[in-house]
Amino acid sequence: MELAELKLVTASNIIKLRTQAGMTQAELGAALNYSDKTISKWERGEAIPDAFVLTQMSQMFGVSVDSILSENSGWKSPQTPVSVEKSYKADMIMAISILGVWTLALTVFVSLWLNDILWWKTFIVALPVAVLTHLVLSCVFGKRKYLQYIIAFFVLSLFIALYFLLPSETPWQLFLIAIPAEIIVFLSCNISKKPGIFRKTVKK
Repeated sequence: MELAELKLVTASNIIKLRTQAGMTQAELGAALNYSDKTISKWERGEAIPDAFVLTQMSQMFGVSVDSILSENSGWKSPQTPVSVEKSYKADMIMAISILGVWTLALTVFVSLWLNDILWWKTFIVALPVAVLTHLVLSCVFGKRKYLQYIIAFFVLSLFIALYFLLPSETPWQLFLIAIPAEIIVFLSCNISKKPGIFRKTVKK
């Protein structure tokens, strides 16, 4: 089998395995520690994953490395596919949990209001709690596509809460700390975006 044909066969097999598992290119990339652009490149037949990545894929999808590199007519579905229904249930659980946080905050606000205490800062406290709930559940259900943005928003929500809850005068200077904090979050989340860069350089 020539290299060009091998690339196309491998690309077809990766697409079949990924779609049967109900995964997006971004989700497969996150599982393999690669970007979705790299996955797209493999699936277009422009490149072939190295031996280590092929081994990872074989373990992930429950097939042999040879089957990924060979023509296959009868694929067996993975034992634990990520179904659309499962993803829908995860989204529903996350939505209900976040709504529960805000419902609790509203309950506390109304209870205080009935006692002639109008403390609107209840919702300020609920903000980081709701974002943290979203963050934790995103990790639990493996929804890491927008994880860095959720983490960044959580950090920002903490500064917002401090801004309104500190007893002193409005400490706007807190947001001077928030700027580098947000930069650190994004840089930290992108440290392992392009692993294997030295291996790819050698191949070229």
